[in-house]
Amino acid sequence: MTINIKSTLSHESTNLQPKALKILFLCTGNSCRSQMAEGWAKYYFPNQENYLFFSAGTTKHGMNQRAIQVMQEVGVDISSHYSKTVEDLRASYTDPRASELLFDLVITVCSEAHENCPYIPAQHILHMGFEDPPRLTKNLSQEEEILEVYRRIRDEIKLAVKNFDFYSLEFK
Repeated sequence: MTINIKSTLSHESTNLQPKALKILFLCTGNSCRSQMAEGWAKYYFPNQENYLFFSAGTTKHGMNQRAIQVMQEVGVDISSHYSKTVEDLRASYTDPRASELLFDLVITVCSEAHENCPYIPAQHILHMGFEDPPRLTKNLSQEEEILEVYRRIRDEIKLAVKNFDFYSLEFK
């Protein structure tokens, strides 16, 4: 997997550094890959004093039921997640420590979001590309074959999230 990291803000440009790192998983429709990544991140790093994980899309496509199903198979429940945009996140975010939602890290999980990423204030932007299960399965008719594709992408995202050292970028 190729990982591209781009710094977009200097550390001095942030008005306030809350204790928890704010990490956004960004995809095109916030229906599948970014939702899985958020689910895995919250599963492996549940301490909200250190990390706050979010997911969003450049547009909203609704939740993908197969993504929910394959995550439930491994004990990660994303059924309460909903499809949202970055603007939706900003509108609903409240934190008395900060006047606006600034991310420490934005991780794009698909090429389209990486190539067409809207401006999002963040200290770092990282690309971890994963194939799109709905696109890969559009010509498949057997449900078990379709689910195998979703499971493969789920497991790839799991490994990437589980093994990523979120403090490696030295947020201070």
